[in-house]
Amino acid sequence: MADPGFWNDQNAAREVIDDANKLKAWSDPWNELNAKAVSLGEMLELLEGEDDPEMLAEVERDAQSIGPAMADLELRMMLQGPDDGRAALVTIHPGAGGTESQDWAEMLARMYQRWADRHGFSVELLDWQEGEEAGIKDATLEITGQYAYGYLKAERGVHRLVRISPFDSAARRHTSFASVFVYPVVDDTINIEIRPEDVEMDVYRASGAGGQHVNKTSSAVRLRHLPSGIVVACQQERSQHKNRATAMKMLKAALYQRALEEQAEEKSKLENTKTDIAFGSQIRSYVFQPYTMVNDHRTELKIPDVQKVMDGDVDPFIQAYLREFGATQTQ
Repeated sequence: MADPGFWNDQNAAREVIDDANKLKAWSDPWNELNAKAVSLGEMLELLEGEDDPEMLAEVERDAQSIGPAMADLELRMMLQGPDDGRAALVTIHPGAGGTESQDWAEMLARMYQRWADRHGFSVELLDWQEGEEAGIKDATLEITGQYAYGYLKAERGVHRLVRISPFDSAARRHTSFASVFVYPVVDDTINIEIRPEDVEMDVYRASGAGGQHVNKTSSAVRLRHLPSGIVVACQQERSQHKNRATAMKMLKAALYQRALEEQAEEKSKLENTKTDIAFGSQIRSYVFQPYTMVNDHRTELKIPDVQKVMDGDVDPFIQAYLREFGATQTQ
């Protein structure tokens, strides 16, 4: 058996490497931006008294590129929570409303997949429970990329849809809800103790978009944490053992997030304040009819192109949230 000191040294070395990578992720863009600014200053000095349209056009192009780069660095200043750099688990549940709400939940899952694609992040479907007629009953996506959780924590809450339902033969307007939970992915550096006797496991056959390997064995796993009532499920792998390991990772993430929320609640009680965002609040409305509009109720940002948002262009809402709440809401 390996010496415990060996594992401690390994973890310490990994933490040092992670810290170095985080610092590099800050210093490299800043150094690049600073070098560009210095170069622009030098070119402007050369242009004094000179008539060089080509150089002037180059200076203008570089100057225009500095603005977005500065905005990106400013935004990342808001991502300094202890878990902001982690990957994210995004779990989506439809609200009451049957098929219409289930379809809305699937639309949101697709929106976050497209958002991840825009950023070059990887997406893994850990759980995908299809509805009887359309949509999904539940879905869990693992989105991996730099600051995935830091960005996506802005999406936690209840999302409201207003549209003429394609499932209503009378073509009436319906209002539907779906809840989005976002957890940081917990790795081995965070110790979350789960007693075996506190976990109840069910197995079932995988099916749907998250289990294309449909077979005759019960490889999908559902875990229920008895003390907290938290339930997670995974059906991504053919192996029941692998699905159980992934489900345990999901359970740890959910318990870790709950612990963070309990700490924040206690802190808010001490400070006699309320948190700005909590599950159950309606954070955003997506209106398809009689007009098109996506309205974030926390920041009052409104975007009329609802289809563009559904295609994954969620960044304006995330950025507005981080600029307004990022300095005070680390989780």
